[in-house]
Amino acid sequence: MCTADIDGVTGIGEEATMTPFVHLHTHTEYSLFDGISRIKDLVAYVKELGQEALAITDHGVMYGSVYLYKEALKQGIKPIIGCEVYVTERELGAQDLGGKEKLRHLILLAETNEGYRNLSKLDTIANTVGYWRKPRVNRAAIAQYADGLIALSACINGELPQALLAGDEAKAREIIEWYIQTFGRENYFIELQDHGLPEEKAVRESLIALAREYGVGVVATNDFHYIRREDAGAQNVRLCISTGQTLDNQTFKFANDEYYCKSGDEMAALFSDVPEALSNTVAIAERCQVDFVFGEHHLPAFQVPEGFTAQTYLRKLCEEALPTRYDVISNEVRERLEYELGIIESMGFSDYFLIVMDFIAYARSQDIAVGPGRGSAAGSIVAYLLGITNLDPLVHGLLFERFLNPERISMPDIDTDIGYKGRADVIDYLARKYGSEHVAQIITFGTMAAKAVVRDVGRVMNLPYPDVDRIAKMIPGGPGVTLADTLESVKEFRTAYDSEPQIHQLIDYALALEGLSRHAGTHAAGIVISKDPVAEHVPLQKSADDYLQTQYEKDTVEELGLLKMDLLGLRNLTVIQETVELIRNNRGIIVDVDHLPETDPETCAMLCEGDTVGVFQSESSGFTALLKQLRPEGFADLIPMVALYRPGPLGSGMAEDFIRRRHGDAQVEYLHPLLEPILKETFGVILYQEQVMQISSVLGGFTLGEADLLRRAMGKKKEDVLMAQRDRFLAGAEQKGIPTMIANHVFDQMVYFAGYGFNKSHSACYGLIAWQTAYLKAHYRPEFMAAMMSSYKENSDKLSHYIADCRLHGIRVLGPDINQSAVDFTVEKEAIRFGLSAVKNVGDGLAEAIVKARENILQEEQAKGDTPVGFRSLIELAEHVAVNKRAAESLVRAGAMDHLADAEGIHRAQIYEAVPEAIRIGTTERENANSLQTGLFDDIPLATPTLTYPNVPAWDLATRLAGEKETLGFYVSGHPLSPYEEILRKATPIYELRENGETYDQRKVWIGGTVTALRRLLTKRNEQMGFATVEDFGANIEVVVFPNLWEDVSALLAVDASVLIEGRTQANERETKIIAQAVYPLELVANQTVVVPEWDTMRPATLLGEAQSTTATSNAPVSEVPLADDRVPKAIDLHIDAAHEGVSVSQALATILTTHHGTIPVTLIVERTGLTVPMNEAYYIDGSREVITQLQALLGNTKVGIKEA
Repeated sequence: MCTADIDGVTGIGEEATMTPFVHLHTHTEYSLFDGISRIKDLVAYVKELGQEALAITDHGVMYGSVYLYKEALKQGIKPIIGCEVYVTERELGAQDLGGKEKLRHLILLAETNEGYRNLSKLDTIANTVGYWRKPRVNRAAIAQYADGLIALSACINGELPQALLAGDEAKAREIIEWYIQTFGRENYFIELQDHGLPEEKAVRESLIALAREYGVGVVATNDFHYIRREDAGAQNVRLCISTGQTLDNQTFKFANDEYYCKSGDEMAALFSDVPEALSNTVAIAERCQVDFVFGEHHLPAFQVPEGFTAQTYLRKLCEEALPTRYDVISNEVRERLEYELGIIESMGFSDYFLIVMDFIAYARSQDIAVGPGRGSAAGSIVAYLLGITNLDPLVHGLLFERFLNPERISMPDIDTDIGYKGRADVIDYLARKYGSEHVAQIITFGTMAAKAVVRDVGRVMNLPYPDVDRIAKMIPGGPGVTLADTLESVKEFRTAYDSEPQIHQLIDYALALEGLSRHAGTHAAGIVISKDPVAEHVPLQKSADDYLQTQYEKDTVEELGLLKMDLLGLRNLTVIQETVELIRNNRGIIVDVDHLPETDPETCAMLCEGDTVGVFQSESSGFTALLKQLRPEGFADLIPMVALYRPGPLGSGMAEDFIRRRHGDAQVEYLHPLLEPILKETFGVILYQEQVMQISSVLGGFTLGEADLLRRAMGKKKEDVLMAQRDRFLAGAEQKGIPTMIANHVFDQMVYFAGYGFNKSHSACYGLIAWQTAYLKAHYRPEFMAAMMSSYKENSDKLSHYIADCRLHGIRVLGPDINQSAVDFTVEKEAIRFGLSAVKNVGDGLAEAIVKARENILQEEQAKGDTPVGFRSLIELAEHVAVNKRAAESLVRAGAMDHLADAEGIHRAQIYEAVPEAIRIGTTERENANSLQTGLFDDIPLATPTLTYPNVPAWDLATRLAGEKETLGFYVSGHPLSPYEEILRKATPIYELRENGETYDQRKVWIGGTVTALRRLLTKRNEQMGFATVEDFGANIEVVVFPNLWEDVSALLAVDASVLIEGRTQANERETKIIAQAVYPLELVANQTVVVPEWDTMRPATLLGEAQSTTATSNAPVSEVPLADDRVPKAIDLHIDAAHEGVSVSQALATILTTHHGTIPVTLIVERTGLTVPMNEAYYIDGSREVITQLQALLGNTKVGIKEA
């Protein structure tokens, strides 16, 4: 147990250099609606002002409490934990009772640890049972949890000021008396504020007089929402972002710029007539003493059978599992088990393993798919024996210390993947087992990232979209990129900032807001379990899906000792499970995915061909390209693939270095023989974090626990730690006879690769899931694709993409049929049948009802000896199922009732028009049947209802196709693009552009498809332009046609027209569009009037990641070499030093080379590794002086080698 050190932060005001004062009413960045005071900067500013304590009282939440606590102590400031709560006169749980609810403000400060617990419980009530539009408490709740709290009467919106403003003195007195009775006279203070508001002035004297009359203290506060006065503009922008308004049309804003963190002297000047209002703030700060305890663990005890402890029961379960996991229990297995159990027992984590084992066993018992493991837990043999993971750590060389380090006392982190449909069930199980108040999900915050905040501020400033888009696109992509970095590294960004006043203001506002939390959400996986009610430690709120959710993020709840687990709902696990079930139902074959062969020719051939649609982790074009280069020969090859396909390894050259060595195109060398056993599986490349640990142990003499601490230090680049550890590593290596020069070089390599290294345990687990999905697709493609389509039935883009992939591989996708379809997609022989639940307006509930009714009818038919058919008429459907008009009409338009029409010699249009009457008759029959169940009329023959179908014309093909498209997302009766399928294979798939838009930004593409929507508009110059939605077999995209082209092509862009469009991609992090440059009817292309280049040759490549395998070419047509003089370069060598191995340089280089495409070969030479990469023809250049200058500017003058002819 340890408590934070608070020495040196008591004795408030004793040595202050300015008027002693403490801010007790504050709003930080965690007042998400209107606060921009960053906690770290705020604490530093308070210290600069000479103030020695600081409260946090955000609106209705306690999100930032622990952050402020830690930061304040770090900077020598005393933290005060509080909250501004909203008080209602209504019963909690009461919602819209008519009339506008009057919510009044109240400041609550925790005086003691008991007060913190009560504040946590009170804020939990406010954000759960009390939540209605805002978190609310009432007097009953306040009275129940008043102990240990100090109450301040709040701002002008407090109960007391509002009563005075209303002229209701009696009410004002009642309010004061209630709070004195509830909190005690010494714990209730009346707030005085002066932001220059007339309302504040109007009540000030009355507030002071009442305080003196009742003998309660007054306190001066400033209700600040930003740190400095000059931050008022940025705070106003945040307010506009929150309300969706613009600065030039703002209806909700603060009255002035007085809501900042004022100095003691400024506050003294405002309240010179009541000096005690300042001294009381210091006195309150002296009294408040909350100590968060870090390092304790509040694990619930796992209930073990009588006669066992958690330790002995865990050992018993492991011993019993040994023969089920190992045919031969070797000494290695036995020693590893004893070693791990010893550490687990000594660290007190036996209960933890039992808790995880238990809920995983529950999931399996409920037929919920469970993954093979995730993260470092796969390095534990105990986890393997308990069934928590499904990979043998000994076989795969996984390290226990990477998971649980005996030399770093911290909670273990067992991450679990389960089928996404079963996650809620498992959480409910935990709540039942440990108590609903003991289990909660974990909050996470969405922040204003660089590009997004620029766009948000641009909208608020009402700047032209092209200007904002231009600036946002200058910001490099990738995680962690900041505006400050961009100002330093992107010259055009800095130039715009310096030379364009509006852009300067835009970026200044964006800098002030960047990184602030924008909204709260639910962590995708995090769950906490506590032996006490969670609210004893952490305030809670309700999540969007109505679960309890912590108000602190995952690292904070873990620091406070709560058991945190990651329980991720993984879609692919459900897909695997449902594929196996479809195979069993369709073929009578039972596939055990836990025991698949680790090498398989069909699976590997499929992956090598890039046939990866639906394969876990492998669907992106970049991963597919890397697979085609690697040419996997089995499961083992997918493990490094997971580790390699990340920005670091791709940008650093590690990925292609690995591939070249694997194929024997580069020599594998080891700096010392001891490295070979460690690095042999990765061909001498330090790819995994575990390898860094093993090298530290084998060469440097570290224990594996010490090696894990070194790995962490290397990853964080802690120079002081690394310097000390280097000396120790060199000393250990010297004892093993390793020369200092070699040991130094090895240590340098570890430091370099530690930044890119990946957790091998995680790679192995996710590589296994990838192998399982690939194997199922290779051998049982219809079943696998049906399961994928069921999984994405609510995502029309994904569904269309998978249907297109089926079409490409000769698998028919049959439309829905009320007598053939199941709830989800199924397989009929080698075809896939559409599921009823995927039909628009139907859904799971109605689909299940239809299937159940059909099964009952079939049983009745079989019992009577009739030919089993199912539903024989529309009336019969309506009689057995409470189907509504919209759903029935969707089923008709989707073709799901075509067999009914065929049986009665009618067509879709007739059955569609008959839906209302059929539902009326069927409903009547159903009601009559229910009323006649007494058996009194069993012998009386009842008339069979009949339905007369309207005599209406049949729908033409276009209407039928439109109905199918609208209700299913694809065409059943045919496809308008079928005649052009071969041509469209050359065009860029629209799904590819949608998935990888930013990669294609500003690149030339050809797309083909059907125009499904068209909007025309007039520009400010009164010129016509248009926006067309174009859809191919797999997705749709918006095409912008500017006035200069519109006049020539508008006639071609009619809805339902089939067109080919040549254009440039315009993409940002939110959307992708095509700017049309030419439009052609697809008939002309079919007649070879227009030649379309193969799209795969137009595809972008990350140069250092895909140079050899991708066949991308320039966006522009290949031109003759334009020479500035008579010298013609024969070839160009580009030397890439370590400083230029990043992704941003790679992308910039790609742009230069493709912009100046020509016939002169280019070779990359990676100086760090000596790797030489001849570029393919896509990156040959024209050799002009312009391109040479640009390359020199990017890489350095000495880095561009020109070989003259």
